[in-house]
Amino acid sequence: MSMRIVLDAMGGDHAPHVTVAGAVEAVKAFGITVILVGPREIIQQELAKHDVPPGVEIVHAAEWIRMDEHPATAVRAKKSNSMTVGLTLVKEGRGDAFVTCGHTGAALAAALFTLGRIPGIKRPALTTLYPTRTGHTLVIDVGANADCKPVYLQQFALMGSIYAQHALHVSTPRVGLLSIGEEAGKGNTLVQDAFALLEKTEGIHFVGNVEPKEVLQGLVDVVVTDGFTGNIFIKTSEAVAAMLFDFIKDAVKGHPLALAGMALAKPAFKGIRQRLDPREYGGAPLLGVNGNVVVGHGRSDAYAVRNAIRMGLRAAEGRIVWRIRERYEGGNGQ
Repeated sequence: MSMRIVLDAMGGDHAPHVTVAGAVEAVKAFGITVILVGPREIIQQELAKHDVPPGVEIVHAAEWIRMDEHPATAVRAKKSNSMTVGLTLVKEGRGDAFVTCGHTGAALAAALFTLGRIPGIKRPALTTLYPTRTGHTLVIDVGANADCKPVYLQQFALMGSIYAQHALHVSTPRVGLLSIGEEAGKGNTLVQDAFALLEKTEGIHFVGNVEPKEVLQGLVDVVVTDGFTGNIFIKTSEAVAAMLFDFIKDAVKGHPLALAGMALAKPAFKGIRQRLDPREYGGAPLLGVNGNVVVGHGRSDAYAVRNAIRMGLRAAEGRIVWRIRERYEGGNGQ
């Protein structure tokens, strides 16, 4: 029986056009079932534009949450919104993971209201893959918790390590704490207190503080930070990468030899752009809620939606929720 991934068809700036297209691509690419949640008639109109393979299903939801709405208020007011309906399918065991590219705050609120936290987890955390010289590393948290306590970071480290091991197949994930220096005494009070907890935490391979340069070199597999810092770290990196490509384009304009060299190097630049493209990772798993949830970017196109679905598939195949639950119930999660 194939995995069943539930997709919020109305989530994102360009939904339902890109979400339906991404769902169709994912079913063809991964051999799974994707359940599209939203107004049935609207979804059917979009599906009519595609060669739809077996494995695409629809579950009706009369409402959806717009990007400009207050998240918690909208989730409470719109009982039949596409996020809540989709998350309920996961809660009832009718779906293995839920994916949305809609309002991040609404996704967090709906997940907490519908699925709840895994017992023992104090705060869920968003995590994303980050490109490095050697491949990628996992950054947690990237936006769910602007204000954190040291114990939250300890739990982020444990959940991130479990995800890296069982969804990304890293045998012994190296866990680093993002700071302004490698030494144990560096960083603000939160970082210093979290360091003291992490070096005593069983079940993770904690390698100490890391600066951004160590992250970029690929010296750790999991980077732990609060959601405020993590969100700025990710967004700044994405902006710098885009700016560098723009600088290169501007530098070669008007120089025939440089343009010729650029044309010859085009395949190499394409490969670099692909490694840095956040669409390749698709979405951010929300770890700590009692079900597999992935939150994609609001500006996602069909390719990003396809890859967000792949992230949900990874979490489901790795039994991430079960393994985190086992850890906090005293088991080893193996």
